[in-house]
Amino acid sequence: MDALNGHTSGSGTPASAEEIASAVRAGGLRAVDVVAGALERIERADPVLCAFTEVWGAQALRRAREVDARVAEGRRLPLAGVPIAVKGRHGLPAAGPLLEAGGVAVGATSVPGPGTPWQTWGLGAHGRTVNPWRADRTPGGSSAGSAVAVAAGLVPLATGSDGAGSVRIPAAWCGVTGLKVTGGRLPSPDRTGLAAPGVLARTAADAAAWWRAVARPPSPAGSPASFPVPVLWSPDLGFAAPDPEPVALARAAVGRLADAGVVRLVRPPAPVRLLDPAPAWLALRTPGADLADAHRVRAENDRRLARLFTGAGLLLTPTAPTAPHGHEGPGDVYSTALTWAFNVSGHPALSVPAGFGTDGCPAGLQLVAPHGREALLLAVAREAERRGATA
Repeated sequence: MDALNGHTSGSGTPASAEEIASAVRAGGLRAVDVVAGALERIERADPVLCAFTEVWGAQALRRAREVDARVAEGRRLPLAGVPIAVKGRHGLPAAGPLLEAGGVAVGATSVPGPGTPWQTWGLGAHGRTVNPWRADRTPGGSSAGSAVAVAAGLVPLATGSDGAGSVRIPAAWCGVTGLKVTGGRLPSPDRTGLAAPGVLARTAADAAAWWRAVARPPSPAGSPASFPVPVLWSPDLGFAAPDPEPVALARAAVGRLADAGVVRLVRPPAPVRLLDPAPAWLALRTPGADLADAHRVRAENDRRLARLFTGAGLLLTPTAPTAPHGHEGPGDVYSTALTWAFNVSGHPALSVPAGFGTDGCPAGLQLVAPHGREALLLAVAREAERRGATA
């Protein structure tokens, strides 16, 4: 798809958030030109991709001029001039720290339409949101438009939220990086506590720039990652039934990370076998439901995960159990089978690209860390990119 070739604007604007911000701070680029380029790409590509529900052109250009003025005054803005897409029409408040850091919100991205409580697709202003690698396939959801906007090079960063895999699944199916933070670490309007904020980015470095901007107070540095990081691998978490191809792609990605010295596979102290979180997740989302069994599942899985993390820094799995499905829907398969356990448990998790299936669509590798270890997830993903071990 042509939009997928638009990773830079016609004027050669750098693709990554870090490059854009550095160039704007140094005076090599103006924020207003960067944002104008993003708006041009959106205007050209969105009638096909349907990634946006609203585009805030005039406001974005006005904001970009304000950023240029602040830079001229000597303000050092970590995200100076970076165009940012915002998940959903009501997602702008969550982008506040990004705007304070010099980012510029260019529009609201698509989410599933009415009457679709969990299906993984999106509805933009021009119609249903398409996967930028195959228009007959879904990009995943519910952060559908955010993933597409980043994958197609319309913006380098987009906000998301993840209640069952809603950042990680579209990241996997669109071939980008998607981070869900530790439950409760950042504000979330979700009263159940299952949903956590997240980000879609083309690179782990850009996801890390997002994390530095939103972590309030700043995330403690902790011990620097020592490579290779000991990791556990599980194709199914002991209960899921993923398709062979996404498992094979994710396992091959683990092999590349190990060959590059980024990770080291270790034997678990016990088989990686969690309780299926589906009944617990559904009960927690149902007003008035009896939550006794949900609390039992959560407590038992927390205990098993704590034991697993005594011998490893990360747990690795495929991100999604299937390839992207068509727009008719996923049928009886829960795309969330491998992700929502970590919404129930609150562990931070990251999806990184794991290669392409025979259908031409991307797949993802999910990295799960102990609570509060977002920095470790991002350090591993950045090191994998640095050593050329990513898909």
